[in-house]
Amino acid sequence: MPQFNPKQLRQLQQNMARQLEQAQESLATQEVEGSAGGGAVTVSCNGQQHLTGVVLDPAILEEGAEMVADLVQAAVNDALDKSRALAAKSMEALLPPGMLPPGMR
Repeated sequence: MPQFNPKQLRQLQQNMARQLEQAQESLATQEVEGSAGGGAVTVSCNGQQHLTGVVLDPAILEEGAEMVADLVQAAVNDALDKSRALAAKSMEALLPPGMLPPGMR
């Protein structure tokens, strides 16, 4: 069994923490879009799953509140799915192959 030098382990941990921080900062600046209703509702969010924008085609407002709510919900879910995929890809790059926990791919 290999012997680990505590100083080397500490340095490895610091490097990994720095890489993780850089990845999180990068995710905060990357945006993805989700849409619904053929583009009638477009939602954007960053790689940290923070909603950053909502655009509604004025024509859908005539469809009623329930329809608008359904389209907004679908667009948000689409954007969040894309954001989670972006974050998983970013985190996977920091780990050795096969080390990403199940459910994060």
